Amino acid sequence: MTPRSRLAAAIALAAVLGGCMVGPNYRPPAPPPGSNSPLVSLNPATEAPAEPPDDWWRLYDDPELNKLVQNALVANTDLKVAEANLSAARASLESARNGLYPQTDVNLGAIRGRDPTTIEIQEIAGQKPSTIWLYDDIFDVSYELDLFGRVRRSVQASRADAQAAMAARDSVRITVVAETTRAYAELCDLGVQIAVARRSLDVANRETEIFNRRLQAGGGTEFDLVRAQEVEAQAKAAIPPLEGQRRASLFQLAALLGVTPAQAPTEAQACVTSPRIAVLLPVGDGASLLRRRPDVRLADRRLAAATARIGVATADLYPRVSFKGFYGGAGLSLSDLVRNPGLVWGVGPTISWSFPNQAGVRARIHIASSEADAALASFDSAVLQALKETEQSLTTYDSELNHRRELGEAQDKAQQALTMAEGQLSAGAASPLDLLTSEQTLVNADAAVAASDAILVQDQISVFKALGGGWASPVARPQASGK
Repeated sequence: MTPRSRLAAAIALAAVLGGCMVGPNYRPPAPPPGSNSPLVSLNPATEAPAEPPDDWWRLYDDPELNKLVQNALVANTDLKVAEANLSAARASLESARNGLYPQTDVNLGAIRGRDPTTIEIQEIAGQKPSTIWLYDDIFDVSYELDLFGRVRRSVQASRADAQAAMAARDSVRITVVAETTRAYAELCDLGVQIAVARRSLDVANRETEIFNRRLQAGGGTEFDLVRAQEVEAQAKAAIPPLEGQRRASLFQLAALLGVTPAQAPTEAQACVTSPRIAVLLPVGDGASLLRRRPDVRLADRRLAAATARIGVATADLYPRVSFKGFYGGAGLSLSDLVRNPGLVWGVGPTISWSFPNQAGVRARIHIASSEADAALASFDSAVLQALKETEQSLTTYDSELNHRRELGEAQDKAQQALTMAEGQLSAGAASPLDLLTSEQTLVNADAAVAASDAILVQDQISVFKALGGGWASPVARPQASGK
């Protein structure tokens, strides 16, 4: 075989080996049986199998809520942390890709003085030893032949890490959207409950006045008056906790918007109506749920990274072959660096191999394989968790809907009783106290309905959060807060 044919054979062998990658190739795991089935807790009377919109909060048709969510997606600090982590992961991917290309290093130096090297150079040049400037440069280049895929598997792992960081960022987006909507809904619902509590206090005040007038007229007892005053005090005491909760919700909203409590969006307090969705809740099915949930995607990407790292560890069983070269020299002037006859250079292959003792390498392979097994179990757990959270949230929501329906019937009956009491009072068959008692019963029913409406909104938000919506929407520019 001629030298040229041997060279061609060596190049061909390197090309063949360069296409080889040791370790397992990643294949998406099959989700647990039944994961892609329709959701078992879907109630056709209240939910629809249609795909939920990503901007699900717009179903409430509230411009103030839309503005708050858009601002939160821009300014939330937790989301900024997630974005920074994603940026770092992408930089790590670029660093891993750099291993696919030749690595170069240039060293330039200048030193003034007298040492054995400078003396020797001067003697060679026929000069007497003296204090001089000495210049040197060296250019190194190396390129690893990725014969067994160590570098390419590292790139695969880093790419999966970056995709996992993106999924983690998307999970934070879901939380930010849901919690912003939740805080705003609490503000609105507490406004409703405060209004009901004040109506209850008004009724209690009028009852106290009636009992006081009766006592003054000699037609009542002090016991009746004290009991009425007790009811009045209880009604009055119910208001401050609700007002405190409302301010706490406002401060929670401020934190989600990335501002201080002093900069809280006080205009949001204008909402005193419980948010409502006028259509059936779109919930989709199990298959679409798993596609939407970023935590499932996060588990999948972590499994992909762990699988690639098995190949990285396995590649260390085999020799690592690189080509290296250098060029440079030293001289008494800068021009000597390019024309000095003492310039040095070299090029050739190097082999690095942990052999014959490979116990450490095989231990690292075992560690990587175990981490991949753990990642696979985590993927199955993420799928089951996603399904569990969705079914639980749907069940809780439907239960509260039934509760709200019964409370609504009680509210209607209380309204009918009040209407009848008003008619009887006009006919002289009932006293003002009977009317106030009926009115207080209606106020209590209104309070129960308002509390149930607040729970329903929170349950709706939990459903949408479990469905995994809110992470793919384009980020809009923040709107003015009106401050």
